[in-house]
Amino acid sequence: MTLWFGAISQGLIYSFLALGVYLSFKVLKFPDMTVDGSLVTGAAVTGILLVNGVHPLLVMLIAITAGCIAGIITGLLHTKLKIDPLLSGILMMTALYSINLHILGRSNLPLLRVRSLLTLFQSESFPFSQDVVHLIFFFLLVLIIRFIIVWFLRTDLGLAFRATGDNPAMITAQGVNIHYTKILGLAIANGLTALSGSLIAQYQGFADIGMGIGMLVAGIASVVIGETIAPGKKIKWLITGVIVGSILFRLLIALALKAGLNPIDLKLITALFVLLALCFPMLKKIIKNLFRVKDKE
Repeated sequence: MTLWFGAISQGLIYSFLALGVYLSFKVLKFPDMTVDGSLVTGAAVTGILLVNGVHPLLVMLIAITAGCIAGIITGLLHTKLKIDPLLSGILMMTALYSINLHILGRSNLPLLRVRSLLTLFQSESFPFSQDVVHLIFFFLLVLIIRFIIVWFLRTDLGLAFRATGDNPAMITAQGVNIHYTKILGLAIANGLTALSGSLIAQYQGFADIGMGIGMLVAGIASVVIGETIAPGKKIKWLITGVIVGSILFRLLIALALKAGLNPIDLKLITALFVLLALCFPMLKKIIKNLFRVKDKE
């Protein structure tokens, strides 16, 4: 049971990463590679501040701010220096590797004996186990963030943000500065990613320089799964689908590990999950066409 509680908790934590990827890749149509670095930035900032005794709530806000700054710089590289979106993200991701090492001061920073956001909820007075308490906390935090994102995307600024990805020429003709909306979108996306890194560092009990490797692929997998299972195309359903997709993705990984998968092959299995998720709409269409042919016969 602990394995499944852990998988769902991680799914909720990584749902912030998935939401960040959704906002940049799907809404803004910006292939942002920064997330592999900004996730570690959130973890690194969290680790070093917690070790130095800063309050966990303040630490979380600072980690989000650090991720936003990374996204802003990526946006400035693209909008002001006219660098290709993909290359802008790669440049920032590469730079963040060294920056994160400087923040951590080492490649791995243990956090097992420091006060963190999760230790604030450790009490013998709770009628539930700590796994359940942590799960409830992550669930409530996800609900809050989901509400904020859905509300934002329905505002005038949020609609301009969405239009920047769908039809930049049209929204520019309406007098909207798409450079501003791109920078804002990347800041929000990487802030969410840094939040994910901050929480996973506290949940796992360490911050590691390599914890961001492959996270972009995991985020894309969650987004693809979420879009596939979303019951509608309204923004509230798509955001909910991405969150559920993140949880399902982590449950699939837990199931694979439970079945005896070698942890060394975890990244390979992750890539295969993404491939299957990407091919699912096409496979679904092929299956429908086969049934139509059989019905005609």
